[in-house]
Amino acid sequence: MPEAPGPDLPGPEEVAGFFTDAGGAYAFARWGRPVAPVVFGVEDATLATVKGAFQAMAQLSGLDLAETDPELGMNCMMFFFRDWAELADLPDLDRLIPDLHPLVERLTREGANQYRLFRFDEAGAIKAAFVFLRMDESLSKMPADALALGQVAQLWLLWSATAFAERAPLARAGGTVILRPDVAAVIRAAYDPVLPAAARDASHALRLYARIAAAGGQSAPAAKNRADRGA
Repeated sequence: MPEAPGPDLPGPEEVAGFFTDAGGAYAFARWGRPVAPVVFGVEDATLATVKGAFQAMAQLSGLDLAETDPELGMNCMMFFFRDWAELADLPDLDRLIPDLHPLVERLTREGANQYRLFRFDEAGAIKAAFVFLRMDESLSKMPADALALGQVAQLWLLWSATAFAERAPLARAGGTVILRPDVAAVIRAAYDPVLPAAARDASHALRLYARIAAAGGQSAPAAKNRADRGA
């Protein structure tokens, strides 16, 4: 039997909680293909920081990054903007996002500052993700490295809507933004090839926990986001 993870790593209930919605339904999915990201609405310096976050997550999980996706072209799109109404003016976005205009109206009405949308393949694995960030006062105050790493971490798996409602996925170590050790351990274990790419049965959380416990935390360090990883 594997030893239990250390105090900074999640137990079985915590693992299940990352993928269980408010109604008690369990839903897990990871990417089933290399991620081909593109970022809109940022300057070059911020773009390098966002790219560093993608590289950090790829290194942590073992998932490859790609220049393009054979089926979709770019399969991971991040949009930074000031007002939800700006999305209505982006050419062809309504072809990618179903019911774009009603969605924009709803998000505006709710005062939301972020929204994520996933698409899945026949096996239930993630095949595309769209991230929309309205840079309100709250998001604008965040350091670029923290904002980038936190957002990329949240699209690396299909987390529940409440997974980070009370506590962000990030921490700081010596002034460096890192993933929380428990979040990093879950991401690394989730991409273990012995586990399925998607699951709807909560027993999957026990298998995921077993992989974390087997690693003992030693092979699941928090991922550091370094902007100097290349532009």
